[in-house]
Amino acid sequence: MAEAILRHLGGDRFEVHSAGTKPKAEIFPPVVEAMREIGLEMSGQKPKGVEAFLGRVHFDKVVIVCDGAERNCPSIFGASQRLFWPFDDPAAATGSDEEVLAECRRIRNEISDRIAGWLKDQPRDS
Repeated sequence: MAEAILRHLGGDRFEVHSAGTKPKAEIFPPVVEAMREIGLEMSGQKPKGVEAFLGRVHFDKVVIVCDGAERNCPSIFGASQRLFWPFDDPAAATGSDEEVLAECRRIRNEISDRIAGWLKDQPRDS
């Protein structure tokens, strides 16, 4: 979610990648639906592990969005700026289909608000 939202809101200001410490085989379908509702298409994308980038890409900024990653990735990538923005894991949502989708929407909106606020403080040449 964060990758798609930052790509959308940040435009070409940043080269954006997303990776997890324990990626699933596919993006959680209710997340795909919640993102589609705001015009961001995620179908066809696949989760990636951090291994896909280790030793291959240097990152200036790394944003960690879940507690597990904060504990398991103390200083990967040698980033000059490391941000920790904890959000609930949408894949952990429980309840009816509508309740799970509502939780995904809530998390999507929190991520979007956080990124929008952060972007206001970023120089245009980042």
